[in-house]
Amino acid sequence: MGDLFADAARERQAELAPLAQRLRPRTLDELVGQRHVLADGSALRRAIEEDRTPSLILHGPPGVGKTTVARIVAARTGAAFEELSAVSARVDDVRAVLQRARDRLGGSGRRTILFIDEIHRFNKAQQDSVLHAVEDGLVTLIGATTENPYFEVNAALLSRCSVVPLEPLTEEELEQVVERGAAALGVEVAPDLRATIARRAGGDARSALSILQLAWETAQADGTPLSEQHVLDAARTRPLRYDRAGDQHYDYASALIKSMRGGDPDAAVYYLAAMLEAGEDPRFLARRMVVLASEDVGNADPRALLVAVAAAHAVEHVGLPEAQLNLAQAAIYLARAPKSNAAAVAIWEARADVREHGNEPPPPSIRDARSVSGRARGEDERYVSPHEDPAGFELDYLPERLRGRRYYRPSGHGEEGERGDRDG
Repeated sequence: MGDLFADAARERQAELAPLAQRLRPRTLDELVGQRHVLADGSALRRAIEEDRTPSLILHGPPGVGKTTVARIVAARTGAAFEELSAVSARVDDVRAVLQRARDRLGGSGRRTILFIDEIHRFNKAQQDSVLHAVEDGLVTLIGATTENPYFEVNAALLSRCSVVPLEPLTEEELEQVVERGAAALGVEVAPDLRATIARRAGGDARSALSILQLAWETAQADGTPLSEQHVLDAARTRPLRYDRAGDQHYDYASALIKSMRGGDPDAAVYYLAAMLEAGEDPRFLARRMVVLASEDVGNADPRALLVAVAAAHAVEHVGLPEAQLNLAQAAIYLARAPKSNAAAVAIWEARADVREHGNEPPPPSIRDARSVSGRARGEDERYVSPHEDPAGFELDYLPERLRGRRYYRPSGHGEEGERGDRDG
């Protein structure tokens, strides 16, 4: 009786499963996208087709085919396929899988492939429990993660796996996915609607099929043909590929900084908006602007630091959403400001000299008059104040061993081209 109910449940579950689940590709030929690693004749594709898949870490955003690739491996392989979710699995669950793999290998010589979804959620002890089994060849590991594996997976385990980066699907690839979904639903989807769904899906095949399914169901309930309004209603906001602790955080922060450094205010505002929309901490953005104001603008426009610091204060004082105005003003100002990294280079080079040579003593003439060496200086070592004698401006105040060294070299841009510095 239990088996009857279980069979009926499986049948109904298949019927009620989301469209994305029902259309999950079962072969590499059905898989859309990821040609950069799974093209015909590629090393990974051949390894899967010839049932010699190595241990892998599949890394990429949601909806790009990580679990699908693992399931395709499961269908192709002659090995036993064990699957765990790092969200719910415990160390005991891993040990049980490894024991079954050991019994299987010893009893029939059959290999085991272990698929761990969301492997970045495994703690160190759980990852270590897999390490020796992978190292000894007891199991072939396939791990899937949305996080950067170089940050989230133990280095020892990572060194025994091939990291395979999977990329978001292009809009053209997503249109293929939507076309398959439409065929499965038995609905005609005009090319412009396919394109709209693809744009709204943000590189995520699962999201594209979910939008299509919800839009179609809404159209059926209305008793009207599928329209753009149904699609837009089903996808009110685009999915944002962003993780405040992962690759996207660093990629977008880098893009924001380099856009301001490169003098592109439009790009700077766009990346600022993308990070704010994704929930980035505005204080982080303000701090990066304060750093850039000195590192990349410097004395070519000294007011840039004032603007950046004022924006940082405004973030603390006003908060979002209003502080977006202050951050946007600062980002545009910094992008349009003349650029110089002369101040940054000066401190970097000076610190490098201190690290290499130690802290050289200042010339006797500029030491504190209250110090022993200051009181002992002779007439030839008398301090020359530039207020009393213009010759004071011509002296070299560096330690004797570093005389003639130039750390600050004006860029010639903005105010650094107007100030008439003594070495400019």
